Amino acid sequence: MKLYIMTDLEGVAGVIDSENWCMWDGRYYEAAKELLTLEVNAAVRGFIQGGATEIVVADGHGPGAINGSILDPRVMLMRGWPVGFPLELDSSYDAIAWIGQHAKAGTEHAHLAHTQNFGYLDYAINGISVGEFGQMAFCAMELGVKPIFGSGDLAFTEEAEALFPGIETVAVKYGTTPGKGDECTAEEYRLRNKAAVHFSPDRSRQMIYEGALRAITRFREGGAIGMPNLQPPYEAIVKRRPSADKPASTGTFSHPSSISALINESLGIKPKS
Repeated sequence: MKLYIMTDLEGVAGVIDSENWCMWDGRYYEAAKELLTLEVNAAVRGFIQGGATEIVVADGHGPGAINGSILDPRVMLMRGWPVGFPLELDSSYDAIAWIGQHAKAGTEHAHLAHTQNFGYLDYAINGISVGEFGQMAFCAMELGVKPIFGSGDLAFTEEAEALFPGIETVAVKYGTTPGKGDECTAEEYRLRNKAAVHFSPDRSRQMIYEGALRAITRFREGGAIGMPNLQPPYEAIVKRRPSADKPASTGTFSHPSSISALINESLGIKPKS
């Protein structure tokens, strides 16, 4: 069984804020990378125990966030996607999972929520508001790859379960900031959702290991996962917050047949010739 693991940093237990923990020049960035990598290793242990035979770990955080020197040696590490979405995922994979994922922009009681960056207000495909998880999960669905597991903050797990009923999730922390923050500029939103309560890293890794094992076992036994009813043509509506140098804006994009191509167009990713 071949498995693709998408990773991010903001949804990891112990990662406290963006500027100190998630940026390449942050004072705790190397510590954050270690925390993420150890969560990935916990998931890998569960997936392999449950029957995974090949695992590729995609480093999905902007400046990179996997510490390859401590990554489980049984997996392959991937960084970079030369032709954009679906980020080198293809139909040879049986399933996809997420580690360290955060909720989409505008989610109440989320920790470090955003979509692509803190300047996005909302991103919707065929009327369904999605974040980075939903974008990748929709690409996987288009390829016939099943989303089976995700870990991150509680708001993310609720988002994933609403989109794909039956997906296994593990919440390693929960945000405590009320409201959506739609009134915020990009600069204000970056600083808004810092408050959270975290499980300890050790407890979080144990929960992730157990959740990954449950997820792959259920998948191999034929457990059902609900799928959104997305039909072509596809349309994306992208709303951006005002920032110090740009006003608020809304863009509409369409594609007759491909979700991946739609996302690439909406994000300004040009296909390589």
